[in-house]
Amino acid sequence: MEIAVGGVTLGGNLALPARAAGMVVFAHGTGSSRFSPRNLFVGEALRREGLGTLLMDLLTEAEESQDARSGHLRFDIGLLAGRLVAAVDWLRDRQETAALPLGAFGASTGAAAALVAAAERPDAVRAVVSRGGRPDLAGDRLEAVRAPTLLVVGGADRAVIPLNEQARDRLHTEVRLEIVPGATHLFEEPGALEEVARVAAAWFLRHLARRD
Repeated sequence: MEIAVGGVTLGGNLALPARAAGMVVFAHGTGSSRFSPRNLFVGEALRREGLGTLLMDLLTEAEESQDARSGHLRFDIGLLAGRLVAAVDWLRDRQETAALPLGAFGASTGAAAALVAAAERPDAVRAVVSRGGRPDLAGDRLEAVRAPTLLVVGGADRAVIPLNEQARDRLHTEVRLEIVPGATHLFEEPGALEEVARVAAAWFLRHLARRD
């Protein structure tokens, strides 16, 4: 799919199972894209559970090239969140997805973008999952998040665990910190990413109970 956002066009992959129970939009992390193998893996697991997915790029190809040199756009949470909000609006405007309850899945810096989008669209985003995320980068917008939030962190990702604990304590909503024992930041250990997919699917299915 092509998604027009603020004067630029972003690429996206939309997959919608028959009789989908909900829809999850993905926000990738630092230096990644909609082709992130980890997000593709989780997306496939969610679709097996009857959830639609939208994996999208948050930067254009030109911006990706610029960011590869400077590294500053990947930490521009305002820019990334604004584009994610536009994707949420895009899904709500499409006939086949408008009625589906919506969740957001964010990885690394994309977790902050997902939380800001949830704060900006509280009536639309009904659940958030963060994988190895930097929810702390959402800053003051954390207090405005009303969507139930699951923070999934690797047990060996020692630098990120306290940042997630701090974010958990600032969220004024249902929140759970799930630590996957022995997993590092990218969840490359055997069974680690499968555990992420399992708890993410359970969280979304619980909170995206479809309205009549």
